[in-house]
This record gives sequence, structure tokens and C-alpha cells, in this order.
Amino acid sequence: MLRPWDLQIAIDQSGKKAVYIQIADAIIAAIKSGKLVGGDALPGSRQLAAKLSVNRNTVIEALDVLLAEGWLVARPRRGTFIAQQLPLPKASQQVTAEPAPKVSTRVPDIIFDDGLPDTRIAPINELAAAYRQIFNRKGRWQLMGYSDGAGEEDFRTAITQMLNYNRGMRLSPDEIFITRGSQMAMFLIAHSLLVPGDTVVVENPGYSPAWRAFEHAGARLIGVGVDGDGLIISELITVLQSQKVKAIYVTPHHQFPTTVTLTLQRRLELVALSNQYGFTIIEDDYDNEFHFEQRPILPVCSYDSLENFVYIGTMSKIVAPALRIGYLASSRKLIGKVRELRSIIDVQGDNIMAQAILQLIDDGHIKRHLRKATLHYRAKRDLFAGLLIRHLSGKVDFQKPDGGLAFWVVPRAGSNVGEMAKLLLEKGVQVIPPDFFSFGEPVNGLRLGYGSLSEEQLKEGIRLLATVL
Repeated sequence: MLRPWDLQIAIDQSGKKAVYIQIADAIIAAIKSGKLVGGDALPGSRQLAAKLSVNRNTVIEALDVLLAEGWLVARPRRGTFIAQQLPLPKASQQVTAEPAPKVSTRVPDIIFDDGLPDTRIAPINELAAAYRQIFNRKGRWQLMGYSDGAGEEDFRTAITQMLNYNRGMRLSPDEIFITRGSQMAMFLIAHSLLVPGDTVVVENPGYSPAWRAFEHAGARLIGVGVDGDGLIISELITVLQSQKVKAIYVTPHHQFPTTVTLTLQRRLELVALSNQYGFTIIEDDYDNEFHFEQRPILPVCSYDSLENFVYIGTMSKIVAPALRIGYLASSRKLIGKVRELRSIIDVQGDNIMAQAILQLIDDGHIKRHLRKATLHYRAKRDLFAGLLIRHLSGKVDFQKPDGGLAFWVVPRAGSNVGEMAKLLLEKGVQVIPPDFFSFGEPVNGLRLGYGSLSEEQLKEGIRLLATVL
């Protein structure tokens, strides 16, 4: 509706102030207090007159005053609206105050995200067709009712087969739980595995949304550093020798944000430490599908000897970020706790969309899309690496990643990455500030996602980045 609200105005018929002035003053007061903002529509004069029990001409007189003073604007055949530019008085020239910090209001033209996929190549038509087929093939009564809170068994079976065949795991469908994206999986695991006061080790730099899920469950976080070989195991051992650790959260395939891969030796050491000290490894394998060189290293959770694990993945990177389907794999006992918690906040996931995705898997569309997407992103990655060399040689350090949809770029000594982000925003380029990745002191580095940007945006973005460096 254009006007879904009632404008409350108290009229004092016995007052000394004229009624039309009272109406005008009441509307001005509502604007100044923020109850009415620019673009809001006022009720029609007849509606307002009836509500206030006054003559319509009195209301029209009040509106004419507000129109003349610039508080309102009239739009033919549409009505009367609060003006976007209001006639508020300027502050007194005699009042001195500290100038407010300058905040850029420019809408960025180029956004270097943290590694989102290119939605322009997403199999949208195939997904839409599969969605329609699901409705046509199954009775609506079957689709509209409740089902297993862990996800439909046939979809969990498909995820199980993918993990077992492609990632070397040995799982059954009852060890899989379907969620609305990986962040929901993180939240459910945090509250099912942890109790207030538990200690969780996280990578530094790392993925702060996961940290917030652990902290919300009452956990105390300890950061462990990352180098060119991934998580620094010697630092982890120091932590383990001094206190009890309940879990460790890692992104070993393409570490977030640095993109490095945890070496085989460190993986074996991490598994051995988990078994020795009894902590759970929570592995976030957020972009396993996109690997451009040799075969990707299998997940840490694929090791048979590992006793306590949680493996988290998502379908969002495969199709599109708006597709909120994730999954987690763990022991039947922990899956049972997740099921109980999920039932409190959400009876079940989007089973209709899951069935549509399953249709794409069965028809081979997902496999064909991944082949196409891998070639697409490999070409973008090589282009991006060339742009960094051409424009930023000698100014930054980076390693061309073997996979994933982002680069980790480290400016040479003397650069202030936080200030650089502000300067870039003034030029229409948005980057993620280093605070987002940092556990404590901000790290020196930028995670530049290239997957979602066009070739022209990549070229212009790096050219502008070079100007601020």
C-alpha cells in the first residue's frame, strides 16, 4: 500500500493557535523526530480531515503552508510526499565543534569480495526447469508437508556419494545434515558441540563469521598463526600443552583468507594431535570444487584414523550465493544433537530447492557446470595474476593460488592497509578491511576476490589499487 499507516495529530480546538497551524506544526515535528522521512506519502486531504474531524479546507490550508515552506512536495495524480531536501535551519555560525570524520558516501563501482562465484555463468535456466519439474512430478501434498529435519534422504545420499567418491570420505546418509548454508551449519555445530567456557583454536588470520558463531556459544577463542604451509603446528602444540582445547576450526584446502594449502605433513600432525588431546577438528571446505592444477588434496576429515571431526561444505559456491544449501558431516551422536537444536529454530530446510539441485546432479548439469566454471575461473585467475604483475610489481607480494576464487595480496612494508581501503572507496573501489580477517592486531594483507567481477572491472580495480599504493 502507498499509505499503510495512520498519522497521529492531536488538535486543541480551544487553543490560541489556529487549527491549520497546529496540523502543520505536528507534521513538521514528525519530520524532525524521524517519524516521517523523505519520500513518505501523506494521507489524502479528505482522509486526514475525516480522521481529525476538521473541515477539509483546514487541512488543505495546512498542506499549502508546508508546500510553500518546502517540507512537502506534490506529485500530480500521486499525492503529497515528504520532501527529500528539507528546509532545516543551518547550525549557528558561533557554535564551534570538532569536525566530524569524513565518511565516504560513494556507492562503489567495483567490489572485491572475499571470493564469491560469478552468478552470470550459474545454471539458472536448468535450475528453474528442475524446480518446475519437481512440482509437476510430485503431488503438492507431498511437497508442502513436513519431512526429515536433517534433509530428504535421497539428497543426503547424493551428498554422501559426492563426499565418498570425490573426497575420500567414508560416510553414510545418517552422518549428513542439510542446512541453509554453511554459516547455519557453523552455528548449529557451535551450540551442539560447545558449552560456555570451552576453548576453540582458530586460524589467524581467519574467517571471523565462524568465530562469532563459536563466541555466541560461549567459547573462548585462541588464535594460532598461519604461514606458507598453513596452520603453524608448533604454535598449536604450545597451546595444547598449556590448556584444554575442545575444538579447532580450520580451512586447510585454501586457507581463508591467505589461500595457502595445509601441507600433508601438517595434516598428519594435526590428526595425530586431535586424537592425542581429544579435540574436534571442524573443517570448513568452502570451495573444494575449484582447483586448477593437480588433483586437490583430500580433506583432513577423510583420514580414517581421525576420531573427532566435523566437515562443513556448501552448494552456494557451485551454483550461486543466494542458493542457501549447505551441509555438515559428523558422528551420528553429534548429528543427533544438531537435529534437536535445529528443530527449535527451523523445522526443516528448503526441501523443494534441494530436490531441484538433486535433479541437476542426476541429469549431469552440475558436473557440466563445474567443468565450464573451472575453465572460466582458471582464465580469470591467470588474467588477475598478470594484472598484479603489470601494475603492482615491486609494491606487493602474492602467490598465484592453485584454486579458489580469491588472491591474498600483501603490500610491501610501509603501507597502511586500513587507510588504503578508505582511499580506494573514495575512488569507487571497495575492499575488505584487514580487521575482518584478524584475530587481534590487524594483519597486513588484502583478500581480493576475482570470481564475481568482469574482465573490465578487474583491470580498472587493479589500476586504481596501484594509484593508492
